[in-house]
Amino acid sequence: MKKFDIRNIRVRSVSVDELSDRMLLLNLYVTQAVTLVIGLAWCFFQGRNPFALLGLPSGASFLYWGFGFALAVLAVDLILSRWVPEEAADDGGVNERIFRSRPVWHIALLSLVVAVCEEMLFRGAIQHSLGPYWTSILFAAIHVRYLKHWIPTGLVFGISYGLGWIYMQTDTLWAPIAAHFAIDFIMGLIIRFRREA
Repeated sequence: MKKFDIRNIRVRSVSVDELSDRMLLLNLYVTQAVTLVIGLAWCFFQGRNPFALLGLPSGASFLYWGFGFALAVLAVDLILSRWVPEEAADDGGVNERIFRSRPVWHIALLSLVVAVCEEMLFRGAIQHSLGPYWTSILFAAIHVRYLKHWIPTGLVFGISYGLGWIYMQTDTLWAPIAAHFAIDFIMGLIIRFRREA
């Protein structure tokens, strides 16, 4: 039996084009699972019940906040896309690869998974400790594919800060989850159907 030698492990950078569709999705789901676990653990260490954060609020006002914010973000993105060259907003083709050939139900599922997992970590756990500004710095940093260009980096920071703000205004995690879901879902649909035309 051959012995495992840790010195033979080689690490190299892989572009999104080198990943199969299955590997790309696996990577996305695993990173979201890790994000959720970290968020849940962080809440427990804060002495808070993370499952209470997901309790549904009474009334639908959180939806107005969430979807209203999502519409504002999409309007800004539409305006920016008219004047900003496409290469200045390049994410390395990740969003294109994730959404371009997915059925609508899968775009919705991906958007929901990402919204719940990331909002649990960033708004539910980190913002409680660091506040919305530093949470938004971390949120922008974790979306590393945008860091090559200042416009998408600034947009991601602004979106994160806005998500933190609506969380503070509504006192429910469901408002930023609704906004995050709507933004990702609509952008995913735009990518999906723009390429079919």
